[in-house]
Amino acid sequence: MREIIFIFGGCRSGKSRHALELSDSIRGENRIFIATCVPLDEEMKQRVERHQKERGQNWTTIEAPIRLPEAITENHLKADVIVVDCLTFWISNIILKTDDQETISRHIQSLIQSIETARCAVILVANEVGAGIVPDNALARRFRDVAGHVNQNVAACSDKVIWMGAGIPVKIK
Repeated sequence: MREIIFIFGGCRSGKSRHALELSDSIRGENRIFIATCVPLDEEMKQRVERHQKERGQNWTTIEAPIRLPEAITENHLKADVIVVDCLTFWISNIILKTDDQETISRHIQSLIQSIETARCAVILVANEVGAGIVPDNALARRFRDVAGHVNQNVAACSDKVIWMGAGIPVKIK
């Protein structure tokens, strides 16, 4: 079943857990988890290990800190469902690699194209970072702006959009 689902919300709001719950309702055994996080410290490594245990053995994990669109394109025909967790890390990875807006825009366009052409269900997870205060530095403001742009574009091409708040999924599209 081809369906694009976008889950976003604040940190620790239950987004990843809900993405896995939704993936359980999708028929088929070929499950691919695309991870975008690059664990740079011990605490983040522990988080990654905890998420891996939550997923269980039934998932193939692909690490794609920057090549997310390519990972979707290369694997959508092999999968019944792809879960991407999370777009926010992906954006951070790209911004830390380049500050060229044209390059960033190409990454975003490639992501949208890969989602729109995927032949399997794709569930994407992202943080909502624009609901807080205006950051006090240019890099943080740029990150917030790009994240907002990506979230808007992914929501626009998704069949369902779910806001997570305090562990409660709220369907908004």
